[in-house]
Amino acid sequence: MTIAVVNSFTIMEFVNAKAKFDSFVDEWFATVDEKGDGKLSSEAIRSRFGMLLPFGSESPVGQESEEIFKRFDEDGNGALDRKEFKLLMTEIMFAVARGIGGSPIIVLLGKDSFLMKAVQHEMTTLHPSS
Repeated sequence: MTIAVVNSFTIMEFVNAKAKFDSFVDEWFATVDEKGDGKLSSEAIRSRFGMLLPFGSESPVGQESEEIFKRFDEDGNGALDRKEFKLLMTEIMFAVARGIGGSPIIVLLGKDSFLMKAVQHEMTTLHPSS
């Protein structure tokens, strides 16, 4: 675990760094895509990705999952491809940035957490010698 100070700038700069953010999305997509078929079902999202979404393991398959897929499953095939997953990840990161706002907050981050990736990006771009 790492303690870091973040604000919306930390997250927005990471999302706007196309190559770094795309690499982050690819890494998480591969983690969630257990079958390796390039498609994420609602079950895969819920089981591997539920920590960020509004339903958890105690919540049954339901309306939350359906609403996410209605919004992000652009081709309506019942699964998220990498492009659709990137849209979901972008929306999650923007929502977190809006929630944090411009004021710095102190957070405890897991080594592979989404915010840790944003902090690492900020450290390498703003403080290259760190």
